[in-house]
Amino acid sequence: MASNQIDLNELLSFTLKAVKELEGRGVSEAEAYASQIRMVSIGLENNQLVRARSVVEEGIGIRISIGGRIGFAYTSRLEAESVSRTAEKALKLAKAGRPDPRWAGFPEPETIPKVSETYDEEVAEVGVEEAVRLASEMLDSALKTDGRVRVSEGALVFWTVGRAVANSLGVEASEAGTWAECFTSTVAKEAGETTPSCFEFDASRRFRLDLKRVGAEAARLAISALNAGKAEDGKYTVILGQSALLDLLIHTLIPALKADNVHRGKSPLKGRIGEKIASEVLTIIDEGLRAGGLSTWSFDDEGSPSRDTPIIVRGVLKGFLYDHYYASIDGCRSSGNARRGFASYASTPRIEPTNFKIEASQKSPETLMAEVDRGFYIPFLQGAHSSNPESGEFSVVAAPAWKIEGGSLTRPIRALMLTGNIYELLENVSGTASNLRDIGVLVAPWVRFENVGVVGG
Repeated sequence: MASNQIDLNELLSFTLKAVKELEGRGVSEAEAYASQIRMVSIGLENNQLVRARSVVEEGIGIRISIGGRIGFAYTSRLEAESVSRTAEKALKLAKAGRPDPRWAGFPEPETIPKVSETYDEEVAEVGVEEAVRLASEMLDSALKTDGRVRVSEGALVFWTVGRAVANSLGVEASEAGTWAECFTSTVAKEAGETTPSCFEFDASRRFRLDLKRVGAEAARLAISALNAGKAEDGKYTVILGQSALLDLLIHTLIPALKADNVHRGKSPLKGRIGEKIASEVLTIIDEGLRAGGLSTWSFDDEGSPSRDTPIIVRGVLKGFLYDHYYASIDGCRSSGNARRGFASYASTPRIEPTNFKIEASQKSPETLMAEVDRGFYIPFLQGAHSSNPESGEFSVVAAPAWKIEGGSLTRPIRALMLTGNIYELLENVSGTASNLRDIGVLVAPWVRFENVGVVGG
């Protein structure tokens, strides 16, 4: 075994020992989750490489129930004595807690599906020296594109993650995954004008980043944002790029699809399964089993199998995202959406999407845009975090944006504001492109919307 590989047998052994120790203390409901994360990263800042890092983090989190009273504790030391002390802490917290009358126990064992393209030995083997060389390629590509470009920030990161979970009902699962991610953020300066930041990215579970393209495209975007004008207020056709879609959806629609928010009365979609809530153009599936998906695992962070979950099909709401707790309340199966941050042993599971996929069409991006007489192309958004997920209201800034006239990009716009409601926006989807890309938890093409409220800068 290579020195930087993760020992999954060891991780699983720690979880099993923790569960058995608690059972020996009379605890009938126990769960242990262990993870090890290895990261190699290089930062970019002010046209230079900065902060070369190689980090290893590991630990175990222990969750128990005593009559519905939950206790949780964790440690960053994977040693027998530390794990034993952590189990004792979780036990004390459970004894001091209040019972949850809706607690239905931990998940029972189920068949774990196979997933593909989620681990690459080449990613796992990357060291700091190679990462520096690769990051230099990305930086040089941006700076050589045009002398007016400055790289304000960026990063190249390689992750190797191992995780294991076990519980007192017999769940025993372990898995390793890899990620390679990069981005470059640029500005362009000319004649006293400085553009807003523009960025490009790439991400994969395998060793196949196009670093030179990322640097060059970030630079090209910044140059194309020079000599920007202003937008006039009004209703326009708008095409949102993948980054803009991610920022908007993660703060508006996605929270409303989580079963916990539905039960707490914080989702306007409560009671609307089977209703039309969006344009027939729109289909969204949470693809937990997506080959090579950035959020693909064969099981979630409490041991339930990952699944593909239809969310919206041709505009009709089909389902919500579940963990085991809320699935038990609703009498259904977990959708495999229990997540602990980025494989974090230091937190209990919460409901999160996996690969939230908007179905693409056969239209090229150029064809999708050619059908727009008057509108804007918006690759980035700012301020989406201030949206109201309970109502769907949003007011976000696009800086920069590009004006579309007669089916073509005509000039950059320094900044404009989009205002509206996410559910009205979904009803006004008029098309998607074919350029499907993975970014964070989102898998999406460009999406075109009609009658979007624009306030000029």
